Amino acid sequence: MRRLPHVTWLRSFEAAARHSSFSAAADELHLTPAAVSQQIRLLERHLGIQLFKRLAKGVELTDLGQAYALPIRKSFLEMQTATDGLFSDRRKSRLRVRSSISFAALILAPRLNGFRRLYPEVEIELSTTVWADRMSDASIDLDIRYGEGDWPEHSIHPLPIAAETIVCHPDYAGTLTGAPPAEALCAADIVQIVGSETDWDRMLDRFGADRPRPSHWMKADSSLIALQILGGGHGCAIISRSFARHDLEVGRLVAPFGVEIPMGQSFYLVERDDLGSRPDAGAFIDWIRDEQL
Repeated sequence: MRRLPHVTWLRSFEAAARHSSFSAAADELHLTPAAVSQQIRLLERHLGIQLFKRLAKGVELTDLGQAYALPIRKSFLEMQTATDGLFSDRRKSRLRVRSSISFAALILAPRLNGFRRLYPEVEIELSTTVWADRMSDASIDLDIRYGEGDWPEHSIHPLPIAAETIVCHPDYAGTLTGAPPAEALCAADIVQIVGSETDWDRMLDRFGADRPRPSHWMKADSSLIALQILGGGHGCAIISRSFARHDLEVGRLVAPFGVEIPMGQSFYLVERDDLGSRPDAGAFIDWIRDEQL
């Protein structure tokens, strides 16, 4: 009887076959495309057949690869079903995470599906707040906060958030390009995020403008709300690229100057002091710190 291939090779093959892409499979499995390609190459060598055609743009299953993908996919689904049916109730744990509303809506929530795929036994209960600097009771296990990281809790983990830049609607960007950046910004209608007033002073210093920050056109208590205001077509704001990434990628907003400044403060994941060494909390902490935020 032929020795069965290594399960990690089969896992990479199944994901690549489903996506018709080594890169997409790598994203799902949290590997590099080179690692997925190597595992599939080892599988092909083990089987003595070619499973994929390597094309100029992407990959395509061979006829044998297509025939092999179907039972492999079915086998993984059956293993997942058996595991869930027999052990999910025993292993299920609930992890209560509180987060600032912008971080939760713009960064954390879109990624939680990836966490649940890795840790289906961990149920995340996500709540939000605009401002928080303490855990008032035991109903929160992990807290994602914005600040200096100088809170009384003992276990505080910094989170890697991208630098800030000026963002606005594409239509409004046209009103900022007819003059030198410093002059354009001083005349701009700015959306001021409460608590980040000094960002404009630091940004104007970055452009070499020796003048006070412009008066705000509108205020918002979070980056989430500021982005929605800018989406209406008017005004500009200083926002972390981590928060604005989706809007910038789809073209809903633009960064007309491309100049960045470090965030005045940052985001931290805070553990409740009496949480202990819980595997579910440890898994979540390791996962979010490894994410490209």
